[in-house]
Amino acid sequence: MTKKILVALTSHDQLGDTGAKTGFWLEELAAPYYEFIDAGFEVTLASPKGGLPPLDPKSNEPDFQTEHTHRFEADAAANSALNSTAKLADVAAEDFDAIFYPGGHGPMWDLVEDADSIKLIEDFFAAQKPVGSVCHGPIVLVNAKDAEGEYIVKDRKVTGFSNTEEDAVALTNVVPQLLEDTLIARGGIYSKGEDWMSYVQKDGHLITGQNPNSSAAVAQQVIEALS
Repeated sequence: MTKKILVALTSHDQLGDTGAKTGFWLEELAAPYYEFIDAGFEVTLASPKGGLPPLDPKSNEPDFQTEHTHRFEADAAANSALNSTAKLADVAAEDFDAIFYPGGHGPMWDLVEDADSIKLIEDFFAAQKPVGSVCHGPIVLVNAKDAEGEYIVKDRKVTGFSNTEEDAVALTNVVPQLLEDTLIARGGIYSKGEDWMSYVQKDGHLITGQNPNSSAAVAQQVIEALS
C-alpha cells in the first residue's frame, strides 16, 4: 500500500504589526515534498483556510532558493496541489500514515492555536503515527496533549528555530512567542545544533528539525519511521 503523508501549511500572511508579509517557507515545503514523492509516497497538502496558502516572499529570494525550490516551481502537479490545498477541518488522521508541518513564521500566529490542527496532531500521536515538523513548524505541537492530558512535548526530545536564529533575523520582538522558550516551558527537552546547520531530534514518533537546512533530514526520518 502506498504511504500517504498529510502536509499542513499555514494560512497566515501578516508578520505581526510590521506591515510585512509572511507565510510558509518554500524550502521547508519543497525539500520534504520531494523526499516523500521520490520515496513513492502520496502527498496531500492542507491548510486552515484551504486553497492557496501564503508564501513567505523572503523564502523565494535568490539567496534562499535551492534545487528543491526550483524543482517545485517548475512542477505543474506540485503547483496545482498548492493552489488547491484541502481544509484541515476536512481531513482525518485515519486516512494518512504521517503528518508534516513546514515552518515559516505564519504558523506562529495560526496553526499554534488552530483547533483542527491540534486535533489532527493529537490523533496522529495517539495512533503512533509520525508527527514531523521543521523550523517554526514545531510551534504547532505546543498546545497538543496526549491521552493523559499532558503536553505531547513534555519530557520528549525536541528542537526548532532557536532564540539565537530568531535574533539573527531580527524578529525576536515581532513573534508572539519564542519557539525555543515555549517548547521548554511545555516541558520539552529542547536542544539545538549550530545556527543554520541541519539538526534533527527524534523521540518516538515525534520528529523535529531546527531550521530550513533541516527540512530534508526531518522528512528522511519520517520516511524511516514508516519503513
